[in-house]
Amino acid sequence: MNVIKTGYEAWVDEFEAERERRAALGDPEWGSPVDLAPEIIRSIQKFQVGEDGDGSALLRKADGAGDPAYREAVRLFIAEEQNHARMLALLLTAAGAPTLDGHWSDAAFVRLRRLLGLRVELLVLMIAEVVALAYYRALRDGAAHPLASGVAGRILADEERHVPFHCRRLHEGLRGLPRPARRAVTAGWRGLLACAGALVAIDHGPALRALGTSRRAFLAEVVRSSARAASAMADGPAPPAPAPVCGV
Repeated sequence: MNVIKTGYEAWVDEFEAERERRAALGDPEWGSPVDLAPEIIRSIQKFQVGEDGDGSALLRKADGAGDPAYREAVRLFIAEEQNHARMLALLLTAAGAPTLDGHWSDAAFVRLRRLLGLRVELLVLMIAEVVALAYYRALRDGAAHPLASGVAGRILADEERHVPFHCRRLHEGLRGLPRPARRAVTAGWRGLLACAGALVAIDHGPALRALGTSRRAFLAEVVRSSARAASAMADGPAPPAPAPVCGV
């Protein structure tokens, strides 16, 4: 019997299909040394710390959502984030640079995310995800070395799937609120995101210049992306599940 999978079952299928595609594609060629400007290396080190986490707090909160398919999708999402950290660490190794033990910006995001429930966790996580879209696009397009550009392109492709995944859950979490309240929440979220984007633009400004973009252009892209995400969270329609998959 054919069953049309929608909702989070479809997201599980999407994550699993991507895992299989990634395994078939294999890793980039890590053998050759990578020549990157020191400011780009320092920037990648900081983002590598942000990608490197066990996701245990998010997984516990997903457990409480009462949807096994959603929990499994979150587990697969966390595995993709951990793969990003692994690839960035290998890229740094190829560039002759170590990883960092920690960074203040990542510690601040982690503390904020753990304050309350799943909605707050996802809202804070989405700040990092939207900033990451702009960052990895700049790294993909501006890195002179093909290995760095290729790693950034792989991570960017994942992040472009992660944002609608989290938007869908936040849309479901906020839809019980009156429309003015939903818009107030997402307006506040956009304000916090703009502040975070400005801090990242300042902190990573030398790297952004080396990649051929400016702090202003980086922040403008973050703000543009936030408008689309906020609309999906507050007004809908919710980001659709991936194309339905027929199973037996």
